[in-house]
Amino acid sequence: METGDLKIISPAVGITARILFTLIFFLSGITHFTSMQSYIDLMPAAIPFRAFWVTISAVVELAGAAMILFNYRPRLGGWLIVLFLVPVTIVVHGTAMLTLADPVMRTVNVSMFLKGLAMIACALFITQSGVRPGADAR
Repeated sequence: METGDLKIISPAVGITARILFTLIFFLSGITHFTSMQSYIDLMPAAIPFRAFWVTISAVVELAGAAMILFNYRPRLGGWLIVLFLVPVTIVVHGTAMLTLADPVMRTVNVSMFLKGLAMIACALFITQSGVRPGADAR
């Protein structure tokens, strides 16, 4: 039965895409805990409770990535990734690309900002289509 939803022709491509997309969130989520101070230092000093926000962001990105990877409520997982990426992209990389004195680091953060926008687009796509063939509205 054709539903008009995205049709995944090759399950191997879908699995590969899920692994590749979520890999960065798993690695980043883990290092949020193992190198917490590095993530705290990336945040503007004006943000209160930075350690709290680093911890929350790690949990949100790990949960979202797991939901997408294991195809369990992938649309909700996509929204969790969006919830993680929007503030990180704007607050961390957007601020850095506008305020850092070093022009090389400003350029690096422009690239990171654009990468964040691309990942937001991918996550938004998942919120709309899911990742399984004939994805339902879950």
